Amino acid sequence: MTEEPHGGPRPDAGATGAEATARAARLFDIRRLIGGLFVLYGVIVTVAGLFASPADIDKAQGININLWAGLGMLALGLLFLLWFALNPTPPPPPEGIDEEGRPLEH
Repeated sequence: MTEEPHGGPRPDAGATGAEATARAARLFDIRRLIGGLFVLYGVIVTVAGLFASPADIDKAQGININLWAGLGMLALGLLFLLWFALNPTPPPPPEGIDEEGRPLEH
């Protein structure tokens, strides 16, 4: 088992190079990052909208803009995360094989 410098096992211990590459590709998928940030900011803005003062609402011509923008951000972030969950990043082809499964010629 491979160990980290601090003594604990590495999360990818026993994983081949291709498995580690596929895991890293899924971890840093742009849909996951964008979705997560939109959900985080959506929660913050929605909470700000829930506790908006009447003066804040009057500034926006009677519309609780923080609440609506926060809910929109939450919806968009959840759509990105749903897209990521339903259509995950395909693993890269093994070395020496092209995308169609044929051996590469050198």
